Amino acid sequence: MADPSEWLLTAAERANPHTRLDDRHPDGRAWSEGNLVVPLIHGATYFQALYDALEATGPGDLVMFTDWQGDADERLTGEAGSEVVEVLCRADERGAAVHGLVWRSHLDQTGFFATENRHLGEQLDKRGAEVLLDMRVRAGGSHHQKFVVIRHRDDPTRDVAFVGGIDLSHNRRDDANHAGDPQPQPLAQEYGQHPPWHDVQVAIQGPAVHDVETVFRERWEDPAPVSMAPWRRAADRLRGLDSSAGPLPEQWPPPPPAGSHTVQLLRTYPNLGVGRDYPFARGGERSVARGYHKAVRRSERLVYVEDQYFWGHDVARVFEEPLRARPELRLVVVVPMVPDVGGVNRVPQLLGRQRALGRLQRVAPDRVAAYGIENHAGVPVYVHAKVCVVDDTWASTGSDNFNRRSWTHDSELTAVVLDEDYARRLRLTLAAEHLDRAEDVAARGLEVAMADVVDPVGMFDTYAEHAARLDAWHAGGRLGVRPPGRLRRLPMPDLTPAQRRWARLPLDALHDPDGRPPSLRKAGSY
Repeated sequence: MADPSEWLLTAAERANPHTRLDDRHPDGRAWSEGNLVVPLIHGATYFQALYDALEATGPGDLVMFTDWQGDADERLTGEAGSEVVEVLCRADERGAAVHGLVWRSHLDQTGFFATENRHLGEQLDKRGAEVLLDMRVRAGGSHHQKFVVIRHRDDPTRDVAFVGGIDLSHNRRDDANHAGDPQPQPLAQEYGQHPPWHDVQVAIQGPAVHDVETVFRERWEDPAPVSMAPWRRAADRLRGLDSSAGPLPEQWPPPPPAGSHTVQLLRTYPNLGVGRDYPFARGGERSVARGYHKAVRRSERLVYVEDQYFWGHDVARVFEEPLRARPELRLVVVVPMVPDVGGVNRVPQLLGRQRALGRLQRVAPDRVAAYGIENHAGVPVYVHAKVCVVDDTWASTGSDNFNRRSWTHDSELTAVVLDEDYARRLRLTLAAEHLDRAEDVAARGLEVAMADVVDPVGMFDTYAEHAARLDAWHAGGRLGVRPPGRLRRLPMPDLTPAQRRWARLPLDALHDPDGRPPSLRKAGSY
């Protein structure tokens, strides 16, 4: 088994002395042992598990959730009565205490969803739950964390935390067929009326549930106003919305051990400035970036990434030294075929992609590969997953993307599992979907059906071969039987010099801003 101190951040390496997240861990550790973590691949899988867990709550139980985007009417199972607002309110009406932190959101006119987030908060508040519309963020930033914690007063063995990248919103309830959520939200036109959506969440049981709960409690107990804008506070009073946090029940001891997985929580909080900083993260916390740096520096054979963005020079620098130093190391990245926006707004995102992937492919052209995925109808699948597996040892799933915004500017939460069997099985399970081997896995088992991709070189080559065959089939007019698999080789953006020049400002200021204190910016560190 891997030594946690070699792979995971210590409490000192987290570099946030103001948090109580690691207080209960002995000897400077910043992780919990004795957990069971189950990956929930696809929104439909997660929503069903969340529905079942919430429906099992009763008097004295505690439900805590955060959300970046929330649609009250999104159905967790597809059935009437499984809407997000109904399931949470039923839990509260049965006697569970329901508390939520929903990002207030930028205005709808800017492409966000302030109205829907507000409606979710209003409906929950009116029916007895306590929900805050939380705008305690850096200018232009967001609360991007997406997690749910469920504690059972009378049976802590049932306690569970769900952590990952899946919001309680439209578009997310897709499955392995990738026909899209029946309750869609528009993306770029290439994704059609029901955008196919690939995403991952994890279910955690064991002592690490207490850690996820602590993340929620630190934010909930922040004494700063949930919004600094007086007009927002006035509007909340008129609507009867909660604007201050009531006391939470006393935090119970951690749940008992549930398995053998070691779990570390990594977070991002921005530097808000003097007089505004989070009391639990003064100057911010950047353990997400620090955790990736530490793990990737140890990589020797394969880093596998699924991510919404994978942008920028900051991301490239993490991988450059290991790729130069270790000729056996390979990097495989799965991202959306096309960004979620169209027209001129797409150019800054393509520049960000060029800065990371283009730079790394120049460093190791035969050992860095980037792919998108499509469904069997040829519609691109929007990759919203945020997963990283390093040498089948260290595996992260969270809300953060590989970009500077997620590493410095927005609030983020990711769960790292240090376990070789878990990491390998997660990588192979994701590969099985992209290679169209679900039936083979069901018939022969994961390890046998995926034998050619267990080895890192084998995976690198197999992905390349499948993508080449599918690309050739498309290029030839889609004649004959469609080759198996969903992988398409991702072409590098072909931007003109003029596009690269004008796109720098919106990329660096709007899409991928920097939330570090000035001293860290100058030093180029986290």
